[in-house]
Amino acid sequence: MRVKQSYTISHPELFKKQLLVWSQNSEFCVFLDTNQHQEAYSSFDAVLAIGAFTAIKTDTQDAFEQLDEYQKTTQDWLFGYLTYDLKNAVEKLDSKNVNPLNFPDLYFVQPLKVIQIQGHQAHFLYLRIIDDEIEDDFNSIKNQVVKESYDPKNTAQIQARINRKEYIDAVKTTLKHIERGDIYEANFCMDFYATNVQINPLATYLKLNSISKPPQACYLKFENIHALCASPERYLKFNQGLLISQPIKGTARRGKTYEEDQILKRELENDPKEKSENIMIVDLVRNDLSKTASKASVKVEELCKIYSFQQVHQMISTITSKPKVAYSPVELLKTTFPMGSMTGAPKIAAMQIMEELESFQRGLYSGSIGYFDPDGNFDFNVVIRSILYNSKSNAVSYAVGSAITAASIPENEYEECLLKAKAMKEVST
Repeated sequence: MRVKQSYTISHPELFKKQLLVWSQNSEFCVFLDTNQHQEAYSSFDAVLAIGAFTAIKTDTQDAFEQLDEYQKTTQDWLFGYLTYDLKNAVEKLDSKNVNPLNFPDLYFVQPLKVIQIQGHQAHFLYLRIIDDEIEDDFNSIKNQVVKESYDPKNTAQIQARINRKEYIDAVKTTLKHIERGDIYEANFCMDFYATNVQINPLATYLKLNSISKPPQACYLKFENIHALCASPERYLKFNQGLLISQPIKGTARRGKTYEEDQILKRELENDPKEKSENIMIVDLVRNDLSKTASKASVKVEELCKIYSFQQVHQMISTITSKPKVAYSPVELLKTTFPMGSMTGAPKIAAMQIMEELESFQRGLYSGSIGYFDPDGNFDFNVVIRSILYNSKSNAVSYAVGSAITAASIPENEYEECLLKAKAMKEVST
């Protein structure tokens, strides 16, 4: 179905920016970038999907079933997203809070063109009906003019939907639920938003990515829908029979000096509260993966390992399994959705309580962006540290959250949220 042609590129980082500039003429574009993070489960350094040969766009009703049929029918590359509110398609839940952006709950496209970057190689994978465009496109991409740095010059008057006192009161209520035994961990989230505002999506993404450089970065444009994603977290990857989940729980700021940075890193590594948060979610993920796993195949490959990024240190665990062949790729996603790091535990009770306490509908925030390949392998991130923008309604939003456990101090959790929001605030105001 696709024709492959490969080229050698001298400067991969420059070529990635040229790809993004070139992509702006298309209504449909997804760019996924590892930012050169060397990690065991990466399939490529970056990938760009352009155009829409076919597409599926739906709300929660039978969303996973429709996606399953679409994936099986096309057996091709598919790129798109799943919003957090697809929880309502998995469990008997609902979403009644204000929706600042009104994105469809699920949106995937079968792209006309896929371009992978691996080292100094660019692989062009085009549908056969347009394979005669490959060479012209490669030459056009090489000739794109890229600025040395991008200043989006955004002036959005971003405001928090809840203030510090309201946040702290909600966390105190969450702690009461924990004391009663309703839940033992929850991810409570708050959002920042602006209306009647225009931003430059590409320049904003490039600036956000330059100050964060995360391993699960994404730029998505589907018509009027824009996601500018600086996520450090992988939700779920399936590759050649192995299912991989890498939840993040535990955050610390970077130090101003090398010495301070190492102290903060060690403190995070040895923090009993952060480790307990992480281990709780590891247990939840192990349970999720066991639903589809072959006997005795669920393994914790890494537990509470510290990874350092531009803005923060993070505590990450890696859990793997070997699913039974009876399950389709979409079923593997459905049985684990939403990701445990963004819900809490027990999962359903935590989602119910957070829906009552939060002031906004999460939508794509804490959902997932990713792809399926023609062999049914897939890779999806967690949409955090992300600016979401509707260019039709001129609304922009970003959200942050923190894990609440019995050991949580509400004021400290609020400060953690502000730390996580720092990069998004810097590029949007």
